[in-house]
Amino acid sequence: MPEIRRVAILDDYQHTAHRHAHWGSLPDGSDLTYFPQHLGSAEAVVAALETFDVVVAMRERTPFPAEVLGRLPNLRLLVTTGPANAAVDLVAAARHGIVVSGTRAAGLTSTAELTWGLLHALTRSLPAEDRNLREGGWQRTVGRDLHGARLGVIGLGGVGSQVARVGVAFGMDVVAWSTHLDAGRAEALGVTPVSKRELLATSDVVTLHVPLSPRTTGLIGTDELALMRLDALLINTSRAPVVDERALLAALYAGTLGGAALDVHFAEPLPIDSPWRSAPRTVLTPHLGYVTTGAYQTFYRDALADILAYAAGEPVRVLTP
Repeated sequence: MPEIRRVAILDDYQHTAHRHAHWGSLPDGSDLTYFPQHLGSAEAVVAALETFDVVVAMRERTPFPAEVLGRLPNLRLLVTTGPANAAVDLVAAARHGIVVSGTRAAGLTSTAELTWGLLHALTRSLPAEDRNLREGGWQRTVGRDLHGARLGVIGLGGVGSQVARVGVAFGMDVVAWSTHLDAGRAEALGVTPVSKRELLATSDVVTLHVPLSPRTTGLIGTDELALMRLDALLINTSRAPVVDERALLAALYAGTLGGAALDVHFAEPLPIDSPWRSAPRTVLTPHLGYVTTGAYQTFYRDALADILAYAAGEPVRVLTP
């Protein structure tokens, strides 16, 4: 049976007691070490993980390309949260004898819920009003109505569909676009399929729910932002590179966009000197979309089951090229 000696977990989650409640059943003698989700460069990843047999990583947070996998001589099992991970080179993993296992999907509902939290925070200026109230102020902003406003959903998959349903329930005019949008599915949700150009030009709120890929990187750039109304709002809870960071910052500072709410960032954790910390008309959260008790229970329990199954010589949920 494969011997499990050293296990690395890449996880920014801070509640140590909650962590150990899930990882207490590792094989006897296993050494458990926590690292940040983002280890940085390929050199940093190799330096941190080269002595570990097993690595548990949050999906797409730290890349594992061929150049990294080939320099981790002890690695035998790589567990990723979720049923897929575009940041892992599965061909290289197989070539080096590394088993890659996934977990069940989790965080779709919680990400949709957070999207609406961000949308409300932005349309009703909740962070500013909370601060104003604590400082002695009262009703310093005027909010925006959602009923009757147009919600543009880019990406009508698992998260996007849930966001769209809530928009319909609020009485919003919900429209959607994606490269491979299923018009029948959209209409069944009460959502109107439109072109990307129409969605951007006419929506009061544009919310992004697409996976990160070469096709979606830079999906919203200078030209797309220029199509949006001056008072339009942009919500991104998918992946930061879907939006051109410099173009979005420029639009916010120039006043050509009403505001933006972002749960995902190009550099995570957000650097102290990041221009986003002072960007106008923004609501920022530290990648909280999937950070709920339910999602973590699924990730932790399935990852532990993957490790135990591998140690028993019967790996489960194996991802193949």
